[in-house]
Amino acid sequence: MTDADLIAAARAAALKAYAPYSGYSVGCAILSTDGELVTGANMENACYRLGICAEQSALTTAQHAFGLRNVARIAVAGGNGAGDALTGAQSVTPCGGCRQALLEASHLAGRDFEILCASGDGQKVERLSLSTLIPHGFGPASLADAG
Repeated sequence: MTDADLIAAARAAALKAYAPYSGYSVGCAILSTDGELVTGANMENACYRLGICAEQSALTTAQHAFGLRNVARIAVAGGNGAGDALTGAQSVTPCGGCRQALLEASHLAGRDFEILCASGDGQKVERLSLSTLIPHGFGPASLADAG
């Protein structure tokens, strides 16, 4: 699967977001090491704290479909999803909580993930490593001294 295909899947997923409060739709596409694709979208809630991010949604689906150890590549895209196509010129990166969840998956997989961070219109793409997004992350190995 090409970068463009993975970004297109994230953009399509964003169109399935439920974002009536922020108006900001985010989609995430995760490709497995075997080429299986899963997606997720953000889902807001009137009690703002109970919403779920696209990355968390996609990670849950990935765990059920092929396991977090088999995550290979990730793309996120976000913008205005109110119309027939996702729009927006700014690339989106995972929030802090999602970076932490992605870090857990990368530690399980034993590799740093590349994340394609795309704008809503798909024209701007930043290729970032997870270690760049969360350089001193707290993961499973950090609990070694817990006893």
